[in-house]
Amino acid sequence: MHTDVATRPPFRHALRVYWEDTDAGGVVFYANYLKFFERARTEWLRALGVSQQALRDETGAIFIVSQTHVRYLRPARLDDLLSVTVALRESGRASMSLSQQAFRGAELLAEGDIRIGCVDAGSFRPRRIPDSLLERIE
Repeated sequence: MHTDVATRPPFRHALRVYWEDTDAGGVVFYANYLKFFERARTEWLRALGVSQQALRDETGAIFIVSQTHVRYLRPARLDDLLSVTVALRESGRASMSLSQQAFRGAELLAEGDIRIGCVDAGSFRPRRIPDSLLERIE
């Protein structure tokens, strides 16, 4: 496993909290932070020139989440504008560990450690992350 690969500043993705993201108490439902993190990871890859559909079509590789750890600090509410970050912590041959945070302005609302694995789209068996992708993320 490679370490200290997070030399770039974190990628940031802006998103707005919609009614559908909130619970009966008017705050973002806890599980929706995982959706926010997923959207930010997709946009991070897109910013690196990687379309997940093209990755699947061209290499047969897809990513799955294999582990999450999320810490909730403050509530986000309807209409809040959030900034969700993605930072690569480490990468290996078939998986990556990412650090993600959700902010409202400078206020940290939630943070997570997410491990994603690369698998074959047909069999869901682990496979190497394509070299072309590793070159872009590291």
